[in-house]
Amino acid sequence: MRHVWVRSILALIWLAAAVVSGLSGNIEMTLVYVIIGGVFLYFAYTSWRKKGE
Repeated sequence: MRHVWVRSILALIWLAAAVVSGLSGNIEMTLVYVIIGGVFLYFAYTSWRKKGE
């Protein structure tokens, strides 16, 4: 279950970086950070759901 927490925390860090990048006006990197954060959240969610079954 620890890997789910690590992936979730990494996703939050990437999404926070997206917010900071968006505020600074760097739209290209904002999109990259949102995609990376979304991927981390997706895999954390699928691991969490698989563990629950």
